[in-house]
Amino acid sequence: MADQQAPPAGPDLSKGIAPSEFAGEMLLGHVGDDEVLLVRSGSEIFAIGAHCTHYHGPLAEGLVTGEGIRCPWHHACFDLRTGEAIRAPALSPVAVWKVEQQDGRIFVREKREQPKPQVMGVTDAPGRIVIVGGGAAGFAAAEMLRRQDYRGGIVMLSNEAAAPVDRPNLSKDYLAGSAPEEWVPLRPDDFYTEAKIDLRLNTEVTSIDSNARHVVTSGGETIPYDRLLLATGAEPVRLPIPGADQPHVHVLRSLANSRAIIASAGGAQRAVVIGASFIGLEAAASLRARNIEVHVVGLEQRPMERVLGPELGDFVRALHEEHGVIFHLQDTVTGIDGKHATLKSGSTIEADIVVVGVGVRPRLELAEKAGLAIDRGVTVNAYLETSIPDIYAAGDIARWPDPHSLETIRVEHWVVAERQGQTAARNMLGQREPFHAVPFFWSQHYDVPINYVGHAETWDEITVDGDISGKDCLLQYKRNGRVLAVASIYRDIASLEAELAMEKARAP
Repeated sequence: MADQQAPPAGPDLSKGIAPSEFAGEMLLGHVGDDEVLLVRSGSEIFAIGAHCTHYHGPLAEGLVTGEGIRCPWHHACFDLRTGEAIRAPALSPVAVWKVEQQDGRIFVREKREQPKPQVMGVTDAPGRIVIVGGGAAGFAAAEMLRRQDYRGGIVMLSNEAAAPVDRPNLSKDYLAGSAPEEWVPLRPDDFYTEAKIDLRLNTEVTSIDSNARHVVTSGGETIPYDRLLLATGAEPVRLPIPGADQPHVHVLRSLANSRAIIASAGGAQRAVVIGASFIGLEAAASLRARNIEVHVVGLEQRPMERVLGPELGDFVRALHEEHGVIFHLQDTVTGIDGKHATLKSGSTIEADIVVVGVGVRPRLELAEKAGLAIDRGVTVNAYLETSIPDIYAAGDIARWPDPHSLETIRVEHWVVAERQGQTAARNMLGQREPFHAVPFFWSQHYDVPINYVGHAETWDEITVDGDISGKDCLLQYKRNGRVLAVASIYRDIASLEAELAMEKARAP
Protein backbone atom coordinates (compact mmCIF):
# COMPACT_ATOMS: atom_id res chain seq x y z
CA MET A 1 0.00 0.00 0.00
CA ALA A 2 1.33 3.47 -0.83
CA ASP A 3 2.58 5.59 2.04
CA GLN A 4 0.03 8.11 3.21
CA GLN A 5 1.18 11.57 4.20
CA ALA A 6 0.41 12.46 7.80
CA PRO A 7 -2.31 15.10 8.13
CA PRO A 8 -1.18 18.60 9.16
CA ALA A 9 -0.89 19.13 12.90
CA GLY A 10 -3.21 21.16 15.08
CA PRO A 11 -6.49 22.93 14.38
CA ASP A 12 -7.60 24.20 10.99
CA LEU A 13 -6.94 27.90 11.47
CA SER A 14 -8.97 28.85 8.41
CA LYS A 15 -12.07 27.75 10.33
CA GLY A 16 -11.10 29.91 13.27
CA ILE A 17 -10.26 29.17 16.88
CA ALA A 18 -11.56 30.58 20.12
CA PRO A 19 -9.09 32.69 22.15
CA SER A 20 -9.32 30.05 24.87
CA GLU A 21 -7.70 27.58 22.44
CA PHE A 22 -4.72 29.93 22.14
CA ALA A 23 -3.87 30.50 25.75
CA GLY A 24 -0.09 30.24 25.47
CA GLU A 25 2.59 31.97 23.45
CA MET A 26 2.45 29.68 20.40
CA LEU A 27 -0.05 27.38 18.73
CA LEU A 28 0.71 25.04 15.83
CA GLY A 29 -2.13 24.67 13.35
CA HIS A 30 -2.66 24.51 9.61
CA VAL A 31 -4.29 26.18 6.64
CA GLY A 32 -4.97 23.53 4.03
CA ASP A 33 -1.80 21.46 3.80
CA ASP A 34 0.42 24.27 5.12
CA GLU A 35 1.49 24.10 8.76
CA VAL A 36 1.14 27.55 10.29
CA LEU A 37 2.37 28.80 13.65
CA LEU A 38 0.37 31.36 15.61
CA VAL A 39 2.64 33.45 17.81
CA ARG A 40 1.66 35.94 20.47
CA SER A 41 4.08 38.81 21.07
CA GLY A 42 2.84 41.50 23.40
CA SER A 43 -0.66 42.45 22.34
CA GLU A 44 -0.21 41.23 18.74
CA ILE A 45 -0.77 37.85 17.13
CA PHE A 46 1.32 36.78 14.14
CA ALA A 47 1.03 33.81 11.80
CA ILE A 48 4.12 32.40 10.08
CA GLY A 49 5.31 29.25 8.37
CA ALA A 50 5.97 26.61 11.01
CA HIS A 51 9.40 25.44 9.87
CA CYS A 52 12.83 27.04 9.71
CA THR A 53 14.05 27.51 6.14
CA HIS A 54 17.53 26.26 7.06
CA TYR A 55 17.03 22.56 7.93
CA HIS A 56 13.24 22.56 8.51
CA GLY A 57 13.50 22.88 12.29
CA PRO A 58 10.16 23.13 14.18
CA LEU A 59 9.72 26.77 15.15
CA ALA A 60 6.94 25.76 17.56
CA GLU A 61 9.72 24.36 19.77
CA GLY A 62 11.75 27.56 19.52
CA LEU A 63 11.97 30.78 21.51
CA VAL A 64 10.02 34.01 20.98
CA THR A 65 12.12 37.13 21.57
CA GLY A 66 10.12 40.30 21.09
CA GLU A 67 9.13 40.38 17.42
CA GLY A 68 11.46 37.52 16.52
CA ILE A 69 11.35 33.74 16.80
CA ARG A 70 14.45 31.56 17.04
CA CYS A 71 14.83 28.06 15.67
CA PRO A 72 15.60 25.41 18.31
CA TRP A 73 18.01 23.48 16.12
CA HIS A 74 20.61 25.94 14.83
CA HIS A 75 19.52 29.29 16.29
CA ALA A 76 18.34 31.05 13.14
CA CYS A 77 15.94 33.92 13.84
CA PHE A 78 12.95 35.20 11.87
CA ASP A 79 11.07 38.48 12.03
CA LEU A 80 7.48 37.69 13.03
CA ARG A 81 6.13 40.68 11.12
CA THR A 82 7.91 40.15 7.77
CA GLY A 83 9.17 36.56 7.93
CA GLU A 84 12.67 37.74 7.08
CA ALA A 85 15.56 35.52 8.18
CA ILE A 86 17.31 38.12 10.30
CA ARG A 87 20.01 35.83 11.70
CA ALA A 88 21.95 33.09 9.95
CA PRO A 89 22.14 30.17 9.36
CA ALA A 90 18.71 30.61 7.73
CA LEU A 91 18.88 32.89 4.71
CA SER A 92 15.39 32.56 3.19
CA PRO A 93 12.25 34.02 4.78
CA VAL A 94 9.34 32.06 6.17
CA ALA A 95 5.86 32.71 4.83
CA VAL A 96 3.65 35.16 6.70
CA TRP A 97 -0.13 34.96 6.93
CA LYS A 98 -2.94 37.40 7.60
CA VAL A 99 -4.49 37.15 11.07
CA GLU A 100 -8.10 38.26 11.40
CA GLN A 101 -10.31 38.43 14.47
CA GLN A 102 -14.04 38.17 13.84
CA ASP A 103 -16.96 37.38 16.11
CA GLY A 104 -14.63 36.59 18.96
CA ARG A 105 -12.59 34.05 16.94
CA ILE A 106 -9.11 34.10 15.43
CA PHE A 107 -8.84 33.24 11.73
CA VAL A 108 -5.88 32.61 9.42
CA ARG A 109 -7.01 32.21 5.83
CA GLU A 110 -4.46 33.54 3.36
CA LYS A 111 -0.80 34.25 2.95
CA ARG A 112 0.38 37.80 2.83
CA GLU A 113 2.59 38.88 -0.03
CA GLN A 114 6.13 38.49 1.31
CA PRO A 115 7.03 41.91 2.72
CA LYS A 116 10.30 43.42 1.58
CA PRO A 117 13.22 42.90 3.98
CA GLN A 118 13.96 45.62 6.48
CA VAL A 119 16.45 48.02 4.92
CA MET A 120 18.48 50.00 7.44
CA GLY A 121 19.36 52.64 4.88
CA VAL A 122 22.47 53.05 2.77
CA THR A 123 24.29 56.09 4.12
CA ASP A 124 27.51 55.69 2.16
CA ALA A 125 26.98 53.62 -0.97
CA PRO A 126 30.21 52.50 -2.63
CA GLY A 127 30.23 52.03 -6.39
CA ARG A 128 31.74 48.54 -6.31
CA ILE A 129 32.30 45.99 -3.57
CA VAL A 130 34.74 43.14 -4.12
CA ILE A 131 34.49 40.02 -1.95
CA VAL A 132 37.45 37.64 -1.83
CA GLY A 133 36.16 34.22 -0.84
CA GLY A 134 33.22 32.01 -1.77
CA GLY A 135 32.45 30.48 1.62
CA ALA A 136 29.97 31.28 4.38
CA ALA A 137 31.08 34.85 5.09
CA GLY A 138 31.51 35.87 1.46
CA PHE A 139 28.17 34.49 0.36
CA ALA A 140 26.26 35.89 3.34
CA ALA A 141 27.77 39.32 2.69
CA ALA A 142 26.81 39.32 -1.00
CA GLU A 143 23.29 38.12 -0.25
CA MET A 144 22.82 40.73 2.49
CA LEU A 145 24.09 43.54 0.28
CA ARG A 146 21.32 42.85 -2.20
CA ARG A 147 18.79 42.32 0.60
CA GLN A 148 19.73 45.80 1.85
CA ASP A 149 18.89 47.18 -1.60
CA TYR A 150 22.50 47.93 -2.52
CA ARG A 151 22.49 48.76 -6.25
CA GLY A 152 26.24 48.90 -6.90
CA GLY A 153 28.49 46.23 -8.37
CA ILE A 154 29.36 43.07 -6.43
CA VAL A 155 32.26 40.90 -7.55
CA MET A 156 32.82 37.65 -5.63
CA LEU A 157 36.15 35.95 -6.28
CA SER A 158 36.30 32.32 -5.15
CA ASN A 159 39.21 29.93 -5.49
CA GLU A 160 36.81 26.98 -5.32
CA ALA A 161 35.38 25.13 -8.30
CA ALA A 162 31.80 25.13 -6.99
CA ALA A 163 29.49 28.01 -6.16
CA PRO A 164 28.99 28.56 -2.40
CA VAL A 165 27.80 25.40 -0.66
CA ASP A 166 26.40 24.39 2.71
CA ARG A 167 29.79 23.32 4.08
CA PRO A 168 28.54 21.69 7.32
CA ASN A 169 26.60 19.18 5.21
CA LEU A 170 29.81 17.96 3.55
CA SER A 171 30.87 16.03 6.66
CA LYS A 172 27.36 15.19 7.82
CA ASP A 173 24.32 14.07 5.81
CA TYR A 174 25.79 14.53 2.33
CA LEU A 175 28.84 12.43 3.17
CA ALA A 176 26.62 9.86 4.90
CA GLY A 177 24.51 9.52 1.76
CA SER A 178 21.28 10.77 3.33
CA ALA A 179 21.26 14.21 1.66
CA PRO A 180 21.22 14.54 -2.14
CA GLU A 181 23.67 16.86 -3.83
CA GLU A 182 20.93 19.28 -4.87
CA TRP A 183 20.62 20.22 -1.17
CA VAL A 184 24.25 21.29 -0.98
CA PRO A 185 24.40 24.61 -2.94
CA LEU A 186 23.37 27.62 -0.84
CA ARG A 187 21.56 29.00 -3.87
CA PRO A 188 20.89 27.72 -7.41
CA ASP A 189 23.24 28.95 -10.11
CA ASP A 190 20.73 31.41 -11.58
CA PHE A 191 20.56 33.27 -8.24
CA TYR A 192 23.87 35.00 -8.95
CA THR A 193 22.77 36.19 -12.38
CA GLU A 194 19.41 37.41 -11.14
CA ALA A 195 20.98 39.16 -8.14
CA LYS A 196 23.67 40.69 -10.36
CA ILE A 197 26.46 39.12 -8.31
CA ASP A 198 29.51 38.59 -10.51
CA LEU A 199 30.67 35.23 -9.11
CA ARG A 200 34.00 34.12 -10.53
CA LEU A 201 35.03 30.58 -9.60
CA ASN A 202 38.52 29.05 -9.74
CA THR A 203 39.90 32.56 -9.22
CA GLU A 204 42.85 33.09 -6.89
CA VAL A 205 43.59 36.62 -5.70
CA THR A 206 47.34 37.07 -5.37
CA SER A 207 47.68 40.67 -4.17
CA ILE A 208 45.86 43.76 -2.93
CA ASP A 209 46.98 47.30 -3.73
CA SER A 210 45.23 49.36 -1.06
CA ASN A 211 46.56 52.65 -2.45
CA ALA A 212 45.31 52.01 -6.00
CA ARG A 213 42.28 50.21 -4.49
CA HIS A 214 42.37 47.09 -6.60
CA VAL A 215 43.08 43.37 -6.33
CA VAL A 216 45.11 41.29 -8.77
CA THR A 217 44.26 37.69 -9.69
CA SER A 218 46.65 34.88 -10.55
CA GLY A 219 45.59 35.36 -14.17
CA GLY A 220 46.90 38.92 -14.07
CA GLU A 221 43.51 40.66 -14.05
CA THR A 222 43.20 43.88 -12.06
CA ILE A 223 39.81 44.38 -10.38
CA PRO A 224 39.11 47.77 -8.74
CA TYR A 225 37.10 48.15 -5.55
CA ASP A 226 35.59 50.89 -3.41
CA ARG A 227 35.13 48.53 -0.44
CA LEU A 228 36.80 45.18 -0.06
CA LEU A 229 35.79 42.20 2.09
CA LEU A 230 38.38 39.55 2.82
CA ALA A 231 36.68 36.23 3.54
CA THR A 232 39.43 33.84 2.49
CA GLY A 233 38.51 31.25 5.12
CA ALA A 234 40.75 28.42 6.18
CA GLU A 235 42.46 25.45 4.58
CA PRO A 236 42.90 21.94 5.97
CA VAL A 237 46.17 21.09 7.65
CA ARG A 238 47.96 18.40 5.66
CA LEU A 239 50.18 15.92 7.44
CA PRO A 240 53.89 16.01 6.50
CA ILE A 241 54.22 12.22 6.50
CA PRO A 242 55.25 9.75 3.80
CA GLY A 243 52.33 8.64 1.66
CA ALA A 244 50.00 11.52 2.51
CA ASP A 245 49.82 12.49 -1.18
CA GLN A 246 48.24 9.22 -2.35
CA PRO A 247 44.84 9.40 -4.10
CA HIS A 248 43.00 7.48 -1.35
CA VAL A 249 44.19 9.98 1.31
CA HIS A 250 41.73 12.86 1.65
CA VAL A 251 41.15 16.09 3.51
CA LEU A 252 37.57 17.35 3.99
CA ARG A 253 36.78 20.99 3.35
CA SER A 254 35.28 21.50 -0.11
CA LEU A 255 32.53 19.88 -2.15
CA ALA A 256 35.27 18.34 -4.31
CA ASN A 257 36.85 16.81 -1.19
CA SER A 258 33.52 15.31 -0.06
CA ARG A 259 32.79 13.97 -3.54
CA ALA A 260 36.25 12.34 -3.64
CA ILE A 261 35.66 10.58 -0.30
CA ILE A 262 32.26 9.36 -1.48
CA ALA A 263 33.85 8.01 -4.65
CA SER A 264 36.52 6.23 -2.61
CA ALA A 265 33.86 4.80 -0.29
CA GLY A 266 32.33 2.76 -3.08
CA GLY A 267 33.44 -0.79 -2.37
CA ALA A 268 35.66 0.26 0.55
CA GLN A 269 35.71 -1.95 3.62
CA ARG A 270 37.85 -0.01 6.11
CA ALA A 271 38.74 3.65 6.70
CA VAL A 272 41.25 5.38 8.91
CA VAL A 273 40.30 8.85 10.16
CA ILE A 274 43.29 10.81 11.47
CA GLY A 275 42.14 13.31 14.07
CA ALA A 276 39.46 12.98 16.75
CA SER A 277 38.14 16.46 15.96
CA PHE A 278 34.64 17.57 15.03
CA ILE A 279 35.31 17.08 11.32
CA GLY A 280 37.10 13.78 11.92
CA LEU A 281 34.34 12.32 14.06
CA GLU A 282 31.54 13.59 11.83
CA ALA A 283 33.34 11.94 8.92
CA ALA A 284 33.67 8.75 10.99
CA ALA A 285 29.92 8.73 11.69
CA SER A 286 29.14 9.32 8.02
CA LEU A 287 31.42 6.50 6.87
CA ARG A 288 29.84 4.17 9.45
CA ALA A 289 26.48 5.04 7.88
CA ARG A 290 27.94 3.57 4.68
CA ASN A 291 28.80 0.34 6.58
CA ILE A 292 32.54 0.95 6.39
CA GLU A 293 34.72 -0.13 9.31
CA VAL A 294 36.24 3.01 10.83
CA HIS A 295 39.39 3.46 12.92
CA VAL A 296 40.00 6.90 14.47
CA VAL A 297 43.59 7.83 15.35
CA GLY A 298 44.10 10.91 17.53
CA LEU A 299 46.68 12.52 19.75
CA GLU A 300 44.04 13.36 22.33
CA GLN A 301 43.33 11.41 25.50
CA ARG A 302 39.63 11.90 24.78
CA PRO A 303 37.82 13.02 21.62
CA MET A 304 37.07 16.76 21.58
CA GLU A 305 38.17 17.18 25.21
CA ARG A 306 39.87 20.48 24.47
CA VAL A 307 36.54 22.06 23.47
CA LEU A 308 33.93 20.05 25.37
CA GLY A 309 35.78 18.83 28.47
CA PRO A 310 36.42 15.29 29.78
CA GLU A 311 32.87 14.12 30.59
CA LEU A 312 31.35 15.08 27.25
CA GLY A 313 34.51 13.78 25.54
CA ASP A 314 34.02 10.38 27.19
CA PHE A 315 30.37 10.40 26.08
CA VAL A 316 31.31 11.15 22.48
CA ARG A 317 33.82 8.30 22.48
CA ALA A 318 31.28 5.87 23.95
CA LEU A 319 28.66 6.98 21.41
CA HIS A 320 30.99 6.28 18.50
CA GLU A 321 32.09 2.97 19.99
CA GLU A 322 28.42 1.93 20.25
CA HIS A 323 28.30 2.43 16.48
CA GLY A 324 31.41 0.34 15.89
CA VAL A 325 34.16 2.97 15.66
CA ILE A 326 37.55 1.75 16.90
CA PHE A 327 39.74 4.38 18.62
CA HIS A 328 43.53 4.60 18.74
CA LEU A 329 44.02 7.60 21.02
CA GLN A 330 47.23 9.23 22.24
CA ASP A 331 48.74 7.94 19.00
CA THR A 332 49.40 9.23 15.50
CA VAL A 333 50.00 8.02 11.96
CA THR A 334 53.67 8.27 10.96
CA GLY A 335 53.37 7.03 7.40
CA ILE A 336 51.03 5.55 4.80
CA ASP A 337 52.55 2.86 2.57
CA GLY A 338 49.95 1.96 0.00
CA LYS A 339 46.93 0.97 2.04
CA HIS A 340 48.92 0.40 5.23
CA ALA A 341 48.85 3.19 7.83
CA THR A 342 51.65 2.84 10.39
CA LEU A 343 51.08 4.26 13.87
CA LYS A 344 53.69 5.72 16.17
CA SER A 345 52.83 2.95 18.63
CA GLY A 346 54.09 0.47 16.05
CA SER A 347 50.83 -1.09 14.94
CA THR A 348 49.56 -1.02 11.35
CA ILE A 349 46.02 -0.54 10.06
CA GLU A 350 45.07 -1.52 6.53
CA ALA A 351 42.64 1.01 5.06
CA ASP A 352 40.96 1.62 1.72
CA ILE A 353 40.31 5.27 2.65
CA VAL A 354 42.24 7.69 4.85
CA VAL A 355 40.59 10.96 5.93
CA VAL A 356 42.82 13.57 7.55
CA GLY A 357 40.89 15.81 9.95
CA VAL A 358 43.56 17.42 12.11
CA GLY A 359 42.32 20.99 11.89
CA VAL A 360 42.55 23.97 9.59
CA ARG A 361 44.68 27.10 9.40
CA PRO A 362 43.40 30.54 8.38
CA ARG A 363 44.41 31.72 4.92
CA LEU A 364 46.28 34.89 5.90
CA GLU A 365 48.88 35.22 3.13
CA LEU A 366 46.90 37.75 1.12
CA ALA A 367 46.23 39.94 4.17
CA GLU A 368 49.87 39.74 5.28
CA LYS A 369 51.16 40.78 1.85
CA ALA A 370 48.74 43.72 1.85
CA GLY A 371 50.16 44.97 5.16
CA LEU A 372 47.07 44.41 7.27
CA ALA A 373 47.53 44.06 11.03
CA ILE A 374 47.83 40.37 11.88
CA ASP A 375 47.54 38.67 15.28
CA ARG A 376 46.88 34.96 14.79
CA GLY A 377 44.26 36.14 12.33
CA VAL A 378 43.34 39.41 10.64
CA THR A 379 42.81 42.00 13.35
CA VAL A 380 39.46 43.78 13.03
CA ASN A 381 37.55 46.21 15.23
CA ALA A 382 33.97 45.81 16.42
CA TYR A 383 32.74 46.87 12.95
CA LEU A 384 34.92 44.21 11.26
CA GLU A 385 37.15 46.89 9.76
CA THR A 386 40.81 45.98 9.29
CA SER A 387 43.77 48.30 9.89
CA ILE A 388 43.49 49.68 6.33
CA PRO A 389 40.47 51.88 5.49
CA ASP A 390 37.69 50.34 3.40
CA ILE A 391 39.01 46.79 3.83
CA TYR A 392 36.90 44.50 6.02
CA ALA A 393 37.45 40.90 7.12
CA ALA A 394 34.98 38.21 8.21
CA GLY A 395 34.84 34.52 8.88
CA ASP A 396 37.63 32.13 9.80
CA ILE A 397 40.39 34.72 9.32
CA ALA A 398 38.92 37.49 11.50
CA ARG A 399 40.06 38.11 15.08
CA TRP A 400 37.63 40.50 16.73
CA PRO A 401 37.03 42.02 20.19
CA ASP A 402 34.55 39.79 21.98
CA PRO A 403 32.48 41.79 24.48
CA HIS A 404 31.62 38.74 26.59
CA SER A 405 35.04 37.24 27.26
CA LEU A 406 36.67 40.70 27.01
CA GLU A 407 39.32 39.14 24.76
CA THR A 408 40.04 39.19 21.06
CA ILE A 409 38.96 35.88 19.60
CA ARG A 410 38.94 34.03 16.30
CA VAL A 411 36.61 31.08 15.79
CA GLU A 412 36.08 28.71 12.89
CA HIS A 413 32.31 28.30 13.05
CA TRP A 414 29.99 28.33 10.05
CA VAL A 415 27.24 30.37 11.72
CA VAL A 416 29.73 32.95 13.03
CA ALA A 417 31.15 33.36 9.54
CA GLU A 418 27.69 33.90 8.05
CA ARG A 419 26.69 36.41 10.71
CA GLN A 420 29.97 38.29 10.32
CA GLY A 421 29.43 38.41 6.57
CA GLN A 422 25.99 39.91 7.14
CA THR A 423 27.31 42.50 9.59
CA ALA A 424 30.23 43.38 7.31
CA ALA A 425 27.80 43.92 4.43
CA ARG A 426 25.74 46.39 6.43
CA ASN A 427 28.87 48.18 7.61
CA MET A 428 30.25 48.46 4.10
CA LEU A 429 27.04 50.41 3.44
CA GLY A 430 27.79 52.79 6.30
CA GLN A 431 25.44 51.38 8.95
CA ARG A 432 28.08 51.16 11.75
CA GLU A 433 26.74 48.02 13.40
CA PRO A 434 29.07 46.42 15.98
CA PHE A 435 29.42 42.66 15.77
CA HIS A 436 28.12 41.40 19.10
CA ALA A 437 26.70 38.02 18.07
CA VAL A 438 27.36 35.13 20.41
CA PRO A 439 29.37 32.34 18.75
CA PHE A 440 27.32 29.22 18.03
CA PHE A 441 28.03 25.88 16.40
CA TRP A 442 26.45 22.45 16.24
CA SER A 443 27.94 19.03 15.68
CA GLN A 444 25.99 15.92 14.67
CA HIS A 445 27.01 12.40 15.69
CA TYR A 446 24.56 9.76 14.47
CA ASP A 447 21.22 10.85 15.98
CA VAL A 448 22.81 13.04 18.66
CA PRO A 449 23.22 16.81 18.09
CA ILE A 450 25.57 18.81 20.29
CA ASN A 451 24.86 22.55 20.42
CA TYR A 452 27.49 24.97 21.72
CA VAL A 453 26.93 28.64 22.56
CA GLY A 454 29.64 31.11 23.56
CA HIS A 455 33.41 30.71 23.53
CA ALA A 456 35.61 29.24 26.23
CA GLU A 457 39.26 28.69 25.31
CA THR A 458 39.99 27.86 28.96
CA TRP A 459 37.86 27.25 32.01
CA ASP A 460 38.31 26.38 35.67
CA GLU A 461 34.92 24.75 36.24
CA ILE A 462 32.34 22.75 34.29
CA THR A 463 28.88 22.31 35.80
CA VAL A 464 26.57 19.62 34.46
CA ASP A 465 22.78 19.81 34.63
CA GLY A 466 21.01 16.60 33.61
CA ASP A 467 22.37 13.27 32.43
CA ILE A 468 25.09 13.21 29.76
CA SER A 469 24.81 9.46 29.17
CA GLY A 470 21.03 9.85 28.95
CA LYS A 471 21.49 12.42 26.14
CA ASP A 472 19.70 15.10 28.15
CA CYS A 473 22.13 17.65 29.54
CA LEU A 474 23.43 21.19 29.67
CA LEU A 475 27.05 21.94 30.55
CA GLN A 476 28.31 25.37 31.61
CA TYR A 477 31.97 26.26 31.08
CA LYS A 478 33.02 28.84 33.68
CA ARG A 479 36.07 30.91 34.53
CA ASN A 480 36.16 32.78 37.83
CA GLY A 481 32.49 31.94 38.30
CA ARG A 482 31.44 33.48 34.99
CA VAL A 483 29.71 31.37 32.33
CA LEU A 484 31.67 31.66 29.08
CA ALA A 485 30.01 28.89 27.08
CA VAL A 486 27.23 26.33 27.21
CA ALA A 487 27.05 22.92 25.50
CA SER A 488 23.85 20.94 25.38
CA ILE A 489 22.23 17.77 24.10
CA TYR A 490 18.46 17.93 23.54
CA ARG A 491 18.13 21.05 25.69
CA ASP A 492 17.18 23.34 22.83
CA ILE A 493 15.24 25.98 24.75
CA ALA A 494 17.93 26.16 27.43
CA SER A 495 20.55 26.61 24.71
CA LEU A 496 18.54 29.44 23.13
CA GLU A 497 18.01 31.05 26.53
CA ALA A 498 21.75 30.86 27.25
CA GLU A 499 22.46 32.57 23.93
CA LEU A 500 19.94 35.31 24.71
CA ALA A 501 21.41 35.85 28.20
CA MET A 502 24.91 36.21 26.72
CA GLU A 503 23.60 38.65 24.13
CA LYS A 504 22.05 40.82 26.84
CA ALA A 505 25.29 40.78 28.76
CA ARG A 506 27.11 41.90 25.59
CA ALA A 507 24.77 44.75 24.77
CA PRO A 508 26.67 48.07 24.76
